[in-house]
Amino acid sequence: MDKREFIEKLQRTLAGGLNSSLVADHVRYYQDYIDSEIRKGKSEKEVLESLGDPRLLAKSIIEANKHTGESFGSNREYDEEVSAYSKRKEKNTEKIFEHIIELPGWLIMLIVTVLVIIVIGIATKLLFIFAPVILIGLSILLIIKVFQNRPQG
Repeated sequence: MDKREFIEKLQRTLAGGLNSSLVADHVRYYQDYIDSEIRKGKSEKEVLESLGDPRLLAKSIIEANKHTGESFGSNREYDEEVSAYSKRKEKNTEKIFEHIIELPGWLIMLIVTVLVIIVIGIATKLLFIFAPVILIGLSILLIIKVFQNRPQG
């Protein structure tokens, strides 16, 4: 099934239970949704599979409108619910590819503090290890400078 067939089945099924204004709103919403998902890089087939059977989707929309009592008006609540569901679904899909770790603020500050202390400790240790080499190098440079600036006589 392609996008055109999906939208036609959705529209026909919605027409059996909603007024034409709501049918047009829902059809437009799903056309925009499918197009935006394709622009994000998904294939048309993937998007349509994620939406499922258009007749079942339409029946759900009709039932939702019956329960909210908005069969003949705006359906903003439904659109917001679908949008929230889509975002949750996207988040769940993204978690497959990346692990999101949410830590409390105090724990982040503790980790940062410990890391800063470790970095300072390493820098200090390196300074003590290389201090003799640095001091010898600086002493040699100082002696060379003194002999260069000494009048020859």
